[in-house]
Amino acid sequence: MEASAKPAKTAYEYFTVGNQAFKDNLERSMAAMSEVNAHSKKNLEALVASATAAAKGVETVGARAMAYSKKSIEGHIAAAKALGAAKSIQEAVELQTSFAKSAFETYVAEVNEISEITSASVKDALSPINERVTAMVERAQAPR
Repeated sequence: MEASAKPAKTAYEYFTVGNQAFKDNLERSMAAMSEVNAHSKKNLEALVASATAAAKGVETVGARAMAYSKKSIEGHIAAAKALGAAKSIQEAVELQTSFAKSAFETYVAEVNEISEITSASVKDALSPINERVTAMVERAQAPR
């Protein structure tokens, strides 16, 4: 009787060890999936924050461009009225030269300002994504 109990005991031990290994692997897999889900959620949040920052930047640049356009048109109208009221060709040339210089300086200043806004907007939009990439690189380099 003892000879037949030994294989059953051995089979039971193998089954127990196999069952425990399966449970351990399943728990590790579930933990890994939970970690992947957490990273995915953070990645999605970073993308949303990035898109929000980009949209805000586009909105700011658009509003700035509209304000400049309105101001520019008003300046053109004022210059046209002044040119129409000029008493001589010399006065008209001086008014036109003054207007052209002023319009160019205003344009250059506006382009510089929009460039700064765009640069800041790109930096703000890429910051959340950069943080996630850094976190993923650190995670990949961390010992397991």
